[in-house]
Amino acid sequence: MITPQTAALLATIGFLILAAFQAALAAGVPWGRAAWGGKNARLPRGLRIASLVSMTVWLLAALIVLDRAGTPIIDLPEAISRWGTWALVVVLPIGAIMNFASSSPYERFGWAPIALVLALLTFVVAAG
Repeated sequence: MITPQTAALLATIGFLILAAFQAALAAGVPWGRAAWGGKNARLPRGLRIASLVSMTVWLLAALIVLDRAGTPIIDLPEAISRWGTWALVVVLPIGAIMNFASSSPYERFGWAPIALVLALLTFVVAAG
């Protein structure tokens, strides 16, 4: 059985990968076929801004799960780490459903399963 600390570490790695991917999209790297519905290779300005916001959310997610598992980088209030982790448990499967519904094969077969794995990992952290 996986421990909450191991789950938090694995989830953090996943969140950092997502954050790096979104940062690359925001910087104009032409990976847009794997994000935001896959309509554009290079994202337009509005979606690049959305990628910056997304990057921030994934970095915050990493901080939250690490704090909840007892290995904080920044000491967050307990309510934020507790409820934030449970919020991730709810939001990640919704993201997976949205990715499964995407016309982009990268989202359907790549990001959707990753979101489900991250949901399971955050559940282990939240329940631990």
